[in-house]
Amino acid sequence: MSARLNLFTSPSAFPNPQRLRLFMHEKGIADQFDERIYDMSPVGEQRQWPHLKMNPWGETPTLKLPDGSFIAETDAIARYLDQSMPGRKIMGANALEQGLDTMWGNRIWVHILYRIVTAFHVLHQGLGPKLELTTNHAWGEHCRKEALAHTALVNQHLSDGRDWLLGGDAPTFADMTMAVAIAFSKFPVNATPLDERFEHVDAFWKRWQTRPAFQAAYADRNSGVPEIDKR
Repeated sequence: MSARLNLFTSPSAFPNPQRLRLFMHEKGIADQFDERIYDMSPVGEQRQWPHLKMNPWGETPTLKLPDGSFIAETDAIARYLDQSMPGRKIMGANALEQGLDTMWGNRIWVHILYRIVTAFHVLHQGLGPKLELTTNHAWGEHCRKEALAHTALVNQHLSDGRDWLLGGDAPTFADMTMAVAIAFSKFPVNATPLDERFEHVDAFWKRWQTRPAFQAAYADRNSGVPEIDKR
């Protein structure tokens, strides 16, 4: 694949686009994209007709392929790029690794990251009243507690001394989902920091912060997380 691709995305404060951005830097392909970063206000570009023609769901990221077609959803884009572009297979080099990466990725997305994101929306009207149509404090509090409980399970998994979830020498896509979940948990309004209370998760987070790919992925200083933006 030689033609540059067009990626329509969001600042580093938005978890799903950031998972893909971190993936692209780890894969070593970030410089092969023309990245259009939208203004993600309640009436932002992601909900305007030019983008809705590409992705009727009105979400980011959206990838335009060389033939003019589009692919959306973070995991789908990452899988496409992992298979179609050179470099380390981030999502697993063989069937077992791919299965384990999917298993851990699903656990973290469903029970940790998505729970924190849901709490952000239903507790705090995170994107403003024009987009946040539901406020549900009981559900938001449930999601917050579930994220903490499942982080404890990840903490236990990492307690055997492994650096990454699959136990290899380099992070997989599940590790990236966990890293972004930790970052988003530290967004001040979320009040759900996955911090030093989880000893092994906190060490995992510190490992991530030393990686050049992580530093490049958060270089916009627009994550909303002070400890990242002030580096």
